[in-house]
Amino acid sequence: MSSRTAVALAAAAALLALAGCSSAGTANTTGTGGTTKGGTLTIAAAVDVKSFDPAQAHIGHYLQYDQPVYDSLLRRKADGTLVPMLATKWKYNDDDTVLTLTLRKDVKFSDGTKLDARAVKTNLDRFRSGNGPDASTLAQVSEVAATDATTVVITLKAPDPSLLDYLGNADGFIASPKAIDAGNIATKPIGSGPYTLDTSKTVAGSSYTFVKRAGYWDPSLQVYDTIVIKPILDSTATLNALISGQVDAALLTAKTEPQAKNAGFTEYKYGTDWQGLLIFDRDGKTVPALADERVRQAINYAVDKKTLLTQVGKGLGTVTNQVFGPTTSAYDKSLDDTYPYDPEKAKSLLAEAGYSNGFTVTMPTVSGLIDPALQAAIGQNLGDVGITVKWDNVAAADFIADITQGKYPMTWFSLFQGSPWVASNQILTPNATYNPFHTTDPKVEELIAKVQSGSDADQAAAAKDLNEYVTEQAWFAPFYRPDQIFFTDKTTVTKPQNQQAVPSIYSYAPKG
Repeated sequence: MSSRTAVALAAAAALLALAGCSSAGTANTTGTGGTTKGGTLTIAAAVDVKSFDPAQAHIGHYLQYDQPVYDSLLRRKADGTLVPMLATKWKYNDDDTVLTLTLRKDVKFSDGTKLDARAVKTNLDRFRSGNGPDASTLAQVSEVAATDATTVVITLKAPDPSLLDYLGNADGFIASPKAIDAGNIATKPIGSGPYTLDTSKTVAGSSYTFVKRAGYWDPSLQVYDTIVIKPILDSTATLNALISGQVDAALLTAKTEPQAKNAGFTEYKYGTDWQGLLIFDRDGKTVPALADERVRQAINYAVDKKTLLTQVGKGLGTVTNQVFGPTTSAYDKSLDDTYPYDPEKAKSLLAEAGYSNGFTVTMPTVSGLIDPALQAAIGQNLGDVGITVKWDNVAAADFIADITQGKYPMTWFSLFQGSPWVASNQILTPNATYNPFHTTDPKVEELIAKVQSGSDADQAAAAKDLNEYVTEQAWFAPFYRPDQIFFTDKTTVTKPQNQQAVPSIYSYAPKG
């Protein structure tokens, strides 16, 4: 095994917000304590699904909509390690620019079509050439070839330390080519997964019902007869749904946590994300002020992060000024104190940059998604130093598309803290998902190249330098790393997914 392959496998163990867990069906395989099967699992989701087309698949909360229907090429266990799914084995060449996958021979899509290498090629080509929110994660892929019925060869322009993990997440979902050709895959998903979408019992925006497939190739992943996912975008409504028994599992907020805890539900706390402001327009294309690093630094100094964490986050988390997490090689504890709350310093920097009278910026808001107290505090803090925030109300289903397509110069958001390479492809590279204005600079490009292809020591050093640079340049304005607060009812157990906002569907089981 080459050193790059080892790095990729190591990265896979501590990566993205997102994919499978170990098989959920017995106490020996789930690690959840569940020992029985059957019945219905109902999950409250903090987001609604906009499309079931796997080319539009996204990480984090959105994965739970796709996992019932689509198998992925690889599957991530709850601890982040990779295990076979549609691909039974995989191997890199010596310089890690060619990845060969061997596929299972016994898999059929729910429309009866047989899985083969051509189907995988069709899906990977659609994903990397489409306009999906995560399409940039396959930017290093130059060609996907189906060399025979069970062999897929992926050729890269340059090594990608996280390709395997991507193939165990949104990138790796495989749909029936027949269903893709039919043109309605966005609303009628056809995959090889453990469940199918029951459209007769599904109401878009309200409730999505998935029923167990007969003859599925891995029955251990079919713990429940039925899985129902209910998008509930308001935190209080989510709490009420859990307490009243409408849902069995839900991600709650610091504000609603005490009531669920006092009601006797099982609580799971884990760190995943950083929350704060993504400053997209760093070239000043729509808001010229944002092109000046002093303005971006002023934004960081203007926000009272400690008070936000105390009052909005109820103290459940850690204040931070950096976008790389403590488990990554890029993390530098000293950077967490780069921008203490200092409105006078913020005003001084704005004046130096020529904005003593301030400026106006428009940001999106979604009812139920962004805490009103948080929104008000952001507006107040920035307003106190002369930056006027105009809030634009958008539909929850449009929020991701709007911010990733460059509609807004900046936004509040919550993003997981992945490895340096994954984070770079998510927020830093010119074509990163959350870099819709495609901004960069030579220093960032140089350091990212070392993170991608350097020796282990060079990668770690470059990651720290990259973190320091984007923190000093204030490409973002992080507030804090919140605790994720997840609950299940008394009849359900689960296991948090490494670097993912919510558990994978494979991780749930009835409490035995």
